Amino acid sequence: MGEIITSFKPTCNSSISVQLSSQRTTSDAGALLLRETLDSSGVTTMLEDQLLDPRDPTRVQHSPASQVRTIVLQRAMGWDDLTDTAFLQNDPLWRLACSDSRGTTPLDQQRPSQPTLSCAIDLLGAKENREAIHEGLLRLAIWRLNSLKTPKNLILDVDGLPIEVFGQQQGSRHNKYVGYRHYSPLIASIAETGDMVGGLLREGNAGNAEQTDTWIPHLVRRIKDGTGVQAKVRFDAGFTGDPTLKAFEKEGIEYVGRIKSNTVLQRLAEPYLRRLPGRPPHNLREWCHDLRYQAGSWTYERRIILVVLERPDDLFLDSFFLVTNLDEHAWPPRKLLALYRKRGKAEAHMGEVKSTLNVHLSSTCRGRSTLQQVMARNEVSLLLNLYAYQIMHGLRCLMEQQTRTGWSISRLREQVLKVAATLTLHARRISVHLSQTADKWWPTLLRGLPRITALV
Repeated sequence: MGEIITSFKPTCNSSISVQLSSQRTTSDAGALLLRETLDSSGVTTMLEDQLLDPRDPTRVQHSPASQVRTIVLQRAMGWDDLTDTAFLQNDPLWRLACSDSRGTTPLDQQRPSQPTLSCAIDLLGAKENREAIHEGLLRLAIWRLNSLKTPKNLILDVDGLPIEVFGQQQGSRHNKYVGYRHYSPLIASIAETGDMVGGLLREGNAGNAEQTDTWIPHLVRRIKDGTGVQAKVRFDAGFTGDPTLKAFEKEGIEYVGRIKSNTVLQRLAEPYLRRLPGRPPHNLREWCHDLRYQAGSWTYERRIILVVLERPDDLFLDSFFLVTNLDEHAWPPRKLLALYRKRGKAEAHMGEVKSTLNVHLSSTCRGRSTLQQVMARNEVSLLLNLYAYQIMHGLRCLMEQQTRTGWSISRLREQVLKVAATLTLHARRISVHLSQTADKWWPTLLRGLPRITALV
């Protein structure tokens, strides 16, 4: 038996005595706010109705919806590995935040263990349950958009988000361009509002536009059903294949995207790549030209925009092309270019998802798992990371409204959510006493929290 240390005195100050006790304390008081945000969206109730559970009901202690809640809240609070669950097992606030039970009952209940949550991801990987998880993310985004008094124009940005994996996992491939083995998921987001609408996991060798001709129109239809707004689609080079563009046009979806350069486009641009006579001004210039073009793989010609621009200290003019089906009178070239350039916000939000949530996918084979089962589990894991981002993004936007300053998700977690608290139990009432560090931001956040709960 090892020695049990109950206290110690630091040498810097002999007046200090650090005591180890079993009081009901926590460092993650913000998990309750995240639970409130998730429940207010109505997504938990939807998952309870739609998730299928083949287990024996008499032996089920934790419902699939409560396990989804547990995983999402842990990842939002920075506990991104399921093995961290054991460390949080006896935390009283985590028991309150994740349990379906009311009153003081959760304090005496065990939280789901790491093996239980791992099996839950297997369960959620079933086709019907995976569809429900996809729908839940969509509802989170639509709930957020409706709370903003949805603008007349919504732009759906679609881009890849390579996620590195280690070892020879099924479905992953080495990519010379990024320099590591990865999966090739697609992320759909609203750049202007920062909301994540959908995620689609694909194998590492999937083409850029693979599955986009069915997946993106589905997202646009659901956004219209939920908000009443027909979203436009914005994308980078790689999504301009004829099947994808024809699918957009068949559904009446307006789009704008960049085209990869080729010799035909270079010859088309050549007459416009000549400098005007005279000394160039100090400010860099750019020109836009409305043209028509038919790629070899397209069944008919489409509207393209040639953008010619000057580069600092560069003798030759640079250029690139955009393809669109937007009306040329309502969307002249310069207005269209300004719309396309806003997609940089989408890339910033995706970078925040990847860095702040430390997104990683483990495709370890369990027994005789097939490639489809491995991919299904990883897709669920990706979607639950996007859930975590969405609920934190909702609180982040609330803080921005209340304080009139910008907030990153990492700052929200470190300064607002990671707050120490002590729980006391008296007359079947649980009191959560926050530490003094909460005094700076919690009053501000709590004043705005009714705006979230009023949307139920």
